[in-house]
Amino acid sequence: MPLLVDTGVVYALADRSDAWHASVVALLKAAREPLLAPVTILPEVTYLLATRLGLHAERAFARSLAGGELSVEPLKAADVARASILLGLYPDIGFVDATVVAMAERLKVKELATTDRRHFAQVQPAHVGSLTLLPVRR
Repeated sequence: MPLLVDTGVVYALADRSDAWHASVVALLKAAREPLLAPVTILPEVTYLLATRLGLHAERAFARSLAGGELSVEPLKAADVARASILLGLYPDIGFVDATVVAMAERLKVKELATTDRRHFAQVQPAHVGSLTLLPVRR
């Protein structure tokens, strides 16, 4: 089963000054599963990298994607339909987070690597009572 990753985890990996950086690095070093990024997080990640860390960080991320360091999961029509329903149930989560949950449901993924506790902790996916949010903050 792949480890689904959200925007914040990918960004925290690149930004050594991010409060989540050490936890994310430890999680990903220990992960045995392949990393899977929903395609919908890519614009958020590249925007944050370019505006906060510089164009070199955005380019490095693009090279890592091209090199296969992170697999990208496409958005399906059923994911968009489910995201629309999730937005009605949880209006604070936003479209990108709703698509991440919809993909987790479709793929039957139970763990999500994210720094966004506020949004993902409130969602009850259809396939499990709640997603296990990683890394665990100590």
